[in-house]
Amino acid sequence: MMNVLMISPGYPADMPEFTRGLRESGARVFGVGDQHAGGLPDLVRHSLSDYIQVSSLWDAPRVIAELTQKLRGRDLDRIECLWEPGVMLAAELREHFGVKGMNVEHARLFRDKEAMKVALDKAGIRTPRHVAVDSVAGCWEAAESIGFPLILKPIDGAGSADTYRVNSREELRATLPRLRHVPRISIEEFIDGEEYTFDTITIDGEIAYYNIAWYRPRPLIARSNEWISPQVIALHDVDDPDLAGGTKMGFEVIKALDFETGFTHMEWYRKADGEVVFGEIGGRPPGAHQVDQMKYACDFDVFKAWGQALTLGKILEPFRRRYNVATIFKRARGVGRITRIDGIDELQSRFGEHVVWSTLSPPGTPRRDWLKTLVSDGFVMLRHPDIKATMEMADAVGTEIQMYAE
Repeated sequence: MMNVLMISPGYPADMPEFTRGLRESGARVFGVGDQHAGGLPDLVRHSLSDYIQVSSLWDAPRVIAELTQKLRGRDLDRIECLWEPGVMLAAELREHFGVKGMNVEHARLFRDKEAMKVALDKAGIRTPRHVAVDSVAGCWEAAESIGFPLILKPIDGAGSADTYRVNSREELRATLPRLRHVPRISIEEFIDGEEYTFDTITIDGEIAYYNIAWYRPRPLIARSNEWISPQVIALHDVDDPDLAGGTKMGFEVIKALDFETGFTHMEWYRKADGEVVFGEIGGRPPGAHQVDQMKYACDFDVFKAWGQALTLGKILEPFRRRYNVATIFKRARGVGRITRIDGIDELQSRFGEHVVWSTLSPPGTPRRDWLKTLVSDGFVMLRHPDIKATMEMADAVGTEIQMYAE
C-alpha cells in the first residue's frame, strides 16, 4: 500500500474530495496542516490514516523538523499538495525526504511566471512578450520595451489577484502604487482574445484526461466589474476545430515543462485571427469548483481518477464527455446581509432538470467580498449537451437572478 502525505487535506473546499479519492484508490493517506484535527471536515478525518498538526505550514524548516520527528518509522511514497501556496513546500519536503516527484527547481517552473515563460520560449511556444521586474524603474523600462496595453501581475500569483491591465503611461503611474507589496512582478503584452483552460491528469508525462473550460468573460474583466455574474463553462466538444490550437499547445507545454504525474491547470488565449497564446500553468487543479464541473461533464469521479493516477499509474474510472457544464457566480447588490433573491423560483421551474448544484447564499447571510473570492455569494451550476442551450441558460441565470444585501 502506498503511503501518501497530503498537505492541507481540509482546505481549500475541494481538498476533502481529493483526500477521499486517494484513500479510495488504495493509498494510506497522512495529512499535514496547521489547523486542529478537530476542525477537519468529517470526510477528511474518515479518509486519513493519521493527521500531523504542525505549528505553521509557511515555515518550511520547522515543518521539516516536526515531520521528521512525527514520521519516524514511516516511509513516504509521495508528497502531494493541490493548493497553490503549498506547491513549493511540497517540493522542499520531497527533496528532504527523498520522495519521487517535482523538486524545488522543477516546481518553480509552475510557480514563477517568468521562469515558466522563459522555458516555453525556448521550446518555441508562443507566450506574451514579458519581463520580470523588481523596481519602479524596471517597470517603466519594460513598458517602453513591450508597449501598451500591458498586463501587470505577481510572479507567483494565483487567479487574477493583483493583476491589472494598463493602457497608457498615466494608467501605469496610477497602478504602480497598488503593487508596492508585491516584491517582483511580471509585465506582459496584453493579449486580446477569448480565454480558456486546458486542465489535465497526467501520468508519467502522458495526458490521461483533459478538460477545456471557457471563461465568460475573461477573468480580468469579471474582476474589474462588480455587476458581472462571471461564468465558467466546461466544454462538451473538446474536439471543436476552434480549440485545436489550444489543445495542441497544452500537450506541448506538458512536454516542454517535463510534467510527470498529477493535475495541471493551464490558461490560454485564442485571438480573433485564430492565433493561440499561452497564459500560465499551475501544477495543481483549478479552483472555484471547476473540478466538480469535470465530474458533472463526464459523470465520473475525477477525484478518485486523480488518486488512481498517483497510486496505480492508470485511470480505472470510466468517463465519457456528455455535457457542457456552466457555473454562474452571483454577486449581491448592496452591502451587509443578503435580504432577498429574485428570479430563482421562475428559473428553477424553467431549467430545474439541468441544474446540478446551487449554493446561493440564503437571506441573512453576510455578503462576501467579491474582490477576494470568485465564488462570491454562491453559484448555480447547470449542464446540457448543447452549447447554445447551455449559454442561454447561463445568461438567464446571470441576468434574471438578482441578489440584494443591506
